[in-house]
Amino acid sequence: MSTLLASPSGGSPRGDSPSGATGAAVPGRTPGVIRVLVVDDSALVRRILTDALSKHEDIEVVGTATDPYVARERIAQLRPDVITLDIEMPRMDGLSFLSKLMRHFPLPVVVCSSLTPQNSETALRALSLGAVEVIAKPGSSLAAGDVAEELARAVRAASHARVTKRVDAPEPPAVLRPAIATIDSTNKLIALGASTGGTQALEVVLRRFPVDAPGTVIVQHMPEHFTASFAKRLDSVCQMRVQEARDGDYVVPGLALVAPGGKHLVVQASGARWVARVKDGPKVHHQRPAVDVLFQSVARSAGRNAVGAILTGMGADGAKGMLAMREAGAYTVAQNEETCVVYGMPREAVKLGAAVDVLALERIAEALLTHTHSSVHALAP
Repeated sequence: MSTLLASPSGGSPRGDSPSGATGAAVPGRTPGVIRVLVVDDSALVRRILTDALSKHEDIEVVGTATDPYVARERIAQLRPDVITLDIEMPRMDGLSFLSKLMRHFPLPVVVCSSLTPQNSETALRALSLGAVEVIAKPGSSLAAGDVAEELARAVRAASHARVTKRVDAPEPPAVLRPAIATIDSTNKLIALGASTGGTQALEVVLRRFPVDAPGTVIVQHMPEHFTASFAKRLDSVCQMRVQEARDGDYVVPGLALVAPGGKHLVVQASGARWVARVKDGPKVHHQRPAVDVLFQSVARSAGRNAVGAILTGMGADGAKGMLAMREAGAYTVAQNEETCVVYGMPREAVKLGAAVDVLALERIAEALLTHTHSSVHALAP
């Protein structure tokens, strides 16, 4: 742990070694209980998060920290299962801490961020650094009851996440290589759904789509106001255009539409075209947008003209909708356990018999493109 954080002078920020380095005993663990460390410089936020999590019998807040240096000591002492992390803190910002944590002592991290355009960009950067969930900070848009529900969901999902050490790498160029396929047909539709770990998984899939890929509709569980930044991020690295869906947008080749946070996305037939509808409605599987809502609309409107994939994520959202797609004649695929951050949603789809194929993440784009037309033409290297 001593290499996790070094103070500006090169030693421990408090002039002593981290507690973990002295062989301090790790407190006893209660089976089935998720141990959480809350890291935030605001005493009010720490109290709100602690109170919200303490309402749940399967979650225990084992400690809090006011900044990354204190967090280092708490991690060594308490060995938490999950960390909730603020971004803006004194002495070291949350992103710098997250980067160091993932290189030296990877743990599942849930980022709590205020819902502003600037902070949403920062939160997406946190996901790229290894955070597994991003939720709205209390007071930004969520009522007290919603805070408890959303935070507990995120912590539970993070506790199941497969987290590994990260290696610093430069940002990839917008186009790594030529598109893997060109698609002759324009009467196909691709539907994608993801949750925990999905921001990176969706990027892997979409970067492999050509500029003229079939119209694509996407649900990624993400807070309101974050999805616009997420779509912008994808648009900057993908060959096809990516944007946050607006009510009335047509689903056309070369365009991917991301469901806005806080709204459901459905697809309706409009003559020979498909149109995206953005609408309110009750949460499904505690989610809005919900993958099930999108997939069921695709099953009704596109039937065998659609293909779909369910990617990494906690829970069961999307499984029944994917089954409806398969029963309507669509080709469907679930991400395999080995490449998922959380093998929850894909597992439920497989258990229902909703997935035609179960594939590694790196193979999903090619499979979807192959099934949008009888012949897929690989480009010359």
